[in-house]
Amino acid sequence: MEKHRGFPGRLPGTDAQFTIRRASKNGATKIIRRERYADRRPPDRRADEAFLRALIEYFGEEPFERGNLDGGRLSWLFGREVVPAQDDFDPESYVALLRVDLKKAQASFPQIFVDGWSA
Repeated sequence: MEKHRGFPGRLPGTDAQFTIRRASKNGATKIIRRERYADRRPPDRRADEAFLRALIEYFGEEPFERGNLDGGRLSWLFGREVVPAQDDFDPESYVALLRVDLKKAQASFPQIFVDGWSA
């Protein structure tokens, strides 16, 4: 399992986890597309935004290996801002390749791009 050194482990001041410490002996948590409803709690929305910002800062638009990134947190963005980067994508693999779709990220989280970033 690839460990993304320097990637934030969690959202400060919350229990929102961004990375895991070690691979599960039962295999990686399956990445699924979770529905984000308008009435989600503000801390959950902040966690999504902070995680996506960290992904963009760390990887940009380049494909990246899932590695030690939290499967549950990825699932909140999967299929929208984070998409498979390979045709034979395995949602239960630590070596699966993903990428950030910057255009969708900018549409969903415009506040991330206020500082002069652009898709």
